[in-house]
Amino acid sequence: MSQQAALPPEGVPAGSASVRAQLLATEHWSLLASRSTTQGEVLTRISIFLTLTSASLLSIALVGQASTFSDTFRVFAVVILGVLCVIGVLTNVRVVNVGHEDLMYVLAMNRLRAAYLALDPGIEPYLMASSHDDQAGSQHTYFWLGRRSDFSHVVGSSMIFISAVCAALIGLFVAALGGLFGAPPWLLYVLGFGVGLGYLALSSWIGGRRYYALWHDYEPVSPSPSAG
Repeated sequence: MSQQAALPPEGVPAGSASVRAQLLATEHWSLLASRSTTQGEVLTRISIFLTLTSASLLSIALVGQASTFSDTFRVFAVVILGVLCVIGVLTNVRVVNVGHEDLMYVLAMNRLRAAYLALDPGIEPYLMASSHDDQAGSQHTYFWLGRRSDFSHVVGSSMIFISAVCAALIGLFVAALGGLFGAPPWLLYVLGFGVGLGYLALSSWIGGRRYYALWHDYEPVSPSPSAG
């Protein structure tokens, strides 16, 4: 049975099947390397952003104590928080983009597994990841030990994590800006929480909208049986 499974598809010479397997493996390794490089780059960006945030908030606290929270301190805090917000939003955009790039690599490798199965159907029981390059196939590849809640997957993602950090910084920035212009404390709380939560909701909505928009124009080569 194993010898029969190892035979190339009908009409494909054995030598040609061997060359195809080598080409597919080369492409697979290329995708793995690109995915690893992309993940390493975004993790470095996140680490730099969080380190900068920690150092900046500490400097704000130290300057506040040294200046007895004078008007000069308020200007300093607004400038530092404004810079952090810009860097944070740029980091958030990159994290969302990398999430879609990672999906791109997963779909490409799923498609390659379908090609492996075309060359040797007997290896199918040994593939844990999916060989279907559609939405269901990508979800199976991301987590193949049963069904995982979409809510926990999204809430625990790097996108939501960075969005939450950015939301807190933007809320602090808006509150600090309002304090600089003499707004009452209750208004500062409303502005800070309102704008922060608004950014978190907007960022999450944009990320989800882009994710679902990908599937409208995408056409899989080897869709899942249920999708067919």
